[in-house]
Amino acid sequence: MGIDMIEISKALSNETRLNILKWLKSPEENFPPQGGCLSEPVDLKGGVCVSSIQAKANLSPSTVSNYLDTLQRSGLLLSERHGKWTYYRRNEETIRALAKFVKEEL
Repeated sequence: MGIDMIEISKALSNETRLNILKWLKSPEENFPPQGGCLSEPVDLKGGVCVSSIQAKANLSPSTVSNYLDTLQRSGLLLSERHGKWTYYRRNEETIRALAKFVKEEL
């Protein structure tokens, strides 16, 4: 998998975006239980609703939405929509490729 180090570097250059990635590493420790607003049980694969991320970051919804978009464009996050709710989780494949790049090429 090829990664775009420039986009990843830009995404990681903001403390809150970096924190979002850290929080999503252990969503059960950093966020309340997810999926309670869904009409039926769904495997969220560790995904966290935007509103939970926004509440923890204590920033405006538009700012958090922009941050999540930046992280997703860089390949660091995946999103999944369930009804009107969007859930974000880390893209572990990209994070592994990033770690390999740093270890082997930097």
